[in-house]
Amino acid sequence: MADEVVLLDFWPSMFGMRVRIALAEKGIKYEYKDEDLRNKSPLLLEMNPIHKKIPVLIHNGKPVCESLIIVQYIDEVWKDRCPLLPIDPYQRAHSRFWADFVDKKVIEVLMKISTTKGEEKEAGKMEFFEIFKILEGELGDKPYFGGETFGFVDLSLIPYYSWFYAIETIGELNIEAECPKIVAWAKKCLQKETVAKTLPDQKKVYEYVEQMRKKFGNG
Repeated sequence: MADEVVLLDFWPSMFGMRVRIALAEKGIKYEYKDEDLRNKSPLLLEMNPIHKKIPVLIHNGKPVCESLIIVQYIDEVWKDRCPLLPIDPYQRAHSRFWADFVDKKVIEVLMKISTTKGEEKEAGKMEFFEIFKILEGELGDKPYFGGETFGFVDLSLIPYYSWFYAIETIGELNIEAECPKIVAWAKKCLQKETVAKTLPDQKKVYEYVEQMRKKFGNG
């Protein structure tokens, strides 16, 4: 019996992009359902009753929630092709550490830059560059975070690149001037069809962010 795979998602979600890239890397066919997060579908509420958030991967009727957990699930279920995590246990733990670092640090600072003003916003800009300089240190001179091949940490971080134009415009930043290695790495990732076809246009993301800022009085 063929696998039935459904993804509940929202197009500008960095977390959903991770799952879309993972499915593309594995060559998995799936049904995509874009959610209206202001009017969540009964299916989303049924499949993720605890957090009521996207993304949710539904595999043969069973839901898997939280983006990094979903990506690891995809890697384990379809392990016969294009591994996303290293085989070595230490390297796997190392990859999970940096993906967790991205989760704990990056979204928080993006929200700080896009939703605050004055001193708090300036502090967010400094924090942004501190975080990305740490990531540049981990990347080093490697083409990808895991070495020679695109993997779990790259997949965890690259969706944020689609928000860079919005953050640069709102925060009056020049990311490439401060973090050239990260931008060069992102451009290398975009040479992969699985990434290029998944990431939305940066200006479209900016328009969405501006709509949200105006709606919540931050614009």
